[in-house]
Amino acid sequence: MENRKNFFHLHLISDSTGETLISAGRAAAAQFKASNAIEHVYPLIRSKRQLLPVLQAIDEEPGIVLYTIVDPDLCNLLETTCREMGVPSVNVLAPVIEKFQTYLGAPSRGRVGAQHVLNAEYFARIEALNFTMDHDDGQSAEDYDAADVVIIGISRTSKTPTSIYLANRGIKTANIPIVVGVPLPDSLMRAKRPLIVGLIATSDRISQVRENRELGATPGYDRSDYIDRATIAEELKYARMLCARNNWPIIDVTRRSIEETAAAIVALRLKLR
Repeated sequence: MENRKNFFHLHLISDSTGETLISAGRAAAAQFKASNAIEHVYPLIRSKRQLLPVLQAIDEEPGIVLYTIVDPDLCNLLETTCREMGVPSVNVLAPVIEKFQTYLGAPSRGRVGAQHVLNAEYFARIEALNFTMDHDDGQSAEDYDAADVVIIGISRTSKTPTSIYLANRGIKTANIPIVVGVPLPDSLMRAKRPLIVGLIATSDRISQVRENRELGATPGYDRSDYIDRATIAEELKYARMLCARNNWPIIDVTRRSIEETAAAIVALRLKLR
């Protein structure tokens, strides 16, 4: 039971790239060393249709919700739903904008992503984010050769947050789950362009994170196997074997932050160019 208290879900919702929000969330979380945030980042949320599945994800894995959304209707929907779920939510920019308005005597423009200059670099980052969201968790498997990086790993090795972090820096990143006995997509095996990297962690670390995750009542789902350290060790052995067979580098994320993992991947890209 003590292990559960060491982790909490942190939902970061933005109508832009989410960089401001990620920085704020991590700065706050860093003040609580006894607890570790499991980040869920949702960039480019600009419509009710996009927000509804995010709200469902929050309901399934409750935690702290931080957001930067300009649209008042979306803000109201988010705040109302979080209140009904009993989940704390904070509009990160609201108090800052309010102080600016008071001091300057003028209303804000209410413009989505106004802090970003619309240059080639910005559009490259948006393209990378769109690609990464479309290729999360094994989706859109037909065009992995269009990726800059493909991250593989067993469940709960920080594949998605690392992918989004890289995308925020303009690196088109796909991620694929490794499941024992399930072959990786043929399109990945044929891909020549991307750097393919395997992420691993210790069995203890993965078990702790998995134990904190509510998966719902999936038919045939065995929670004891999912968090069992011996079973996880077999999954990790299988992942290592796949990477060794294909000469793919491996990064141990046990004691790494998302930023450190991303930096290691960037360094590998530079080394292999």
